[in-house]
Amino acid sequence: MLRYPVVLLFAAAIFLPAALAGPGYLVFCAPGYPGNTAEAQPTMDRFAAGVAAAAGWDPGAFAAVYHESGPAGLERLGADDAVVAVVTLPFYLKHRLELGLEPVLAAVAVGDGQGAWSLVAAKGRLNSPADLAGWTVTGLPAYHPALVRGPVLSGWGDLPDDTVVEFTSRALSALRKASRGDTVAVLLDQVQVAALPSLPYAETLEVVHTSGAMPTSLLCAVGKRLPADRLNRLVEGMRKLHEDKEGVALLETIRMERFVDLDLSALQRVTEASD
Repeated sequence: MLRYPVVLLFAAAIFLPAALAGPGYLVFCAPGYPGNTAEAQPTMDRFAAGVAAAAGWDPGAFAAVYHESGPAGLERLGADDAVVAVVTLPFYLKHRLELGLEPVLAAVAVGDGQGAWSLVAAKGRLNSPADLAGWTVTGLPAYHPALVRGPVLSGWGDLPDDTVVEFTSRALSALRKASRGDTVAVLLDQVQVAALPSLPYAETLEVVHTSGAMPTSLLCAVGKRLPADRLNRLVEGMRKLHEDKEGVALLETIRMERFVDLDLSALQRVTEASD
C-alpha cells in the first residue's frame, strides 16, 4: 500500500511584533496530503514544545497549525499572526506573490531523496509525450499545472495541448485506473515510487519519466511580519536540528530528515519555468 509520510509539521519559536496580542504562527499547508487540522494538533504541539526547549525561547511566543487544503491554508496565511510557513512547492509557486512568501530553507522528507517526481502509467502505453494526447496526468504537483508542464515533465518533452493536468490526492485510485488501461498517468513522489512493487497490480505499471531534483517543501517568511534578526535565528535553529539526538527525535515525529539551505538559483529556474 502506498503511504505518504505522516503529516510533515513543525513549529519554531518566533519573535512577536508588538501588534500581536497572542502567539505568532507557523502555518503548514500541504494540499492533498493526509490528516486535518484537529488530528495534527497534538503532533504540532509536541514538536513546538521540543523546539522551544531546544532554543530556550518562551513557549508562549509561538504556535503552529496545519491545513491540508489550499483554500484553508490561504485563509490562514492571510492573518497577521501568520509569520512563517511551510508549504509544498506547488503551493508556493501558485500563491507566492499574493502571500508574499520568501523561501529561506528547504525541508527534506524521510525517504524522499531529492524531491523528484515520476510519471507512472500502464506498461507499453507511453513511449513519448505525444502519446499523452487526450490523456489525464494527475497527482499532487498538478495543484499548480504549470509545474507539471514545466519542470516536472519538460525534460521528457512538451505535453500535447489536449492533455488534462488534474490535481488529486488519490494516487491509489488513479493507479488502479491506469492498471486497467484507462488513459491516466500518475505523478508519484519517491516514497510512493518505492512502494509501487507492493501493489497487487504492480507488474502492469511502469515509470516512464522521472524529473530532476527539486525541493518538496519550503520554509518561508510571510512578508516582513518577522524581523530579520529573529528570522535568522529561526533559520539557524532549524538548519541544525538534525545535528543532535534531541533534534533528530523531533524531526522523526514529523517524518522529516532535516532542513537544508536552498539552492536559490535552482529554485528561481523552477519558478520561471512554472510561470
